[in-house]
Amino acid sequence: MEPVFIHPTAVVDEGCEISEGTKIWHFCHIMPNCKIGQNCNIGQNVVISPGVILGNNVKVQNNVSIYTGVTCEDDVFLGPSMVFTNVSNPRSAINRRGQYEKTHVGRGASIGANATIVCGHDIGEYAFIGAGAVVTKNVLPYALVLGNPARQVGWISEYGHRLSFDNHGFATCPESGTVYSLHEKSVSAIR
Repeated sequence: MEPVFIHPTAVVDEGCEISEGTKIWHFCHIMPNCKIGQNCNIGQNVVISPGVILGNNVKVQNNVSIYTGVTCEDDVFLGPSMVFTNVSNPRSAINRRGQYEKTHVGRGASIGANATIVCGHDIGEYAFIGAGAVVTKNVLPYALVLGNPARQVGWISEYGHRLSFDNHGFATCPESGTVYSLHEKSVSAIR
């Protein structure tokens, strides 16, 4: 496994746990008590606030802000300039520290460029949030959501292909060949 790489322009505060193989690029700020897993890639100009947890193989593109209260499981993709919020009713003159809301991103989920995830809403595993979407409610596993506010427009495979379910509730990913089952608004992979 490769060692951790931290670009000289990045600032990594004391108390962070950064696992092997992770790369942190130009002008990033990693704040105290973050946990970053193995083989993550943290792109240019990323801010990761105190207490954030990123699993293994998380890809964070340029200009992303990940605020306190966010956890991401393994294999999550965070697209360029997407952002999480952590306070529902921010005001400059009122201190809301200690009122941060939680957001959990499930394994393998992808969040597109310039998307906004409003705090307190979880993203299910392998969900796909389209570019520019504004997520204002929980997103189901394998759901494809687009728009502002984000609305579910379909289902997506673990390989990122739109799924077309037949009359019996089955669909096949064209790339992996994995078969998926849809039952009562719940998708699962049949291995």
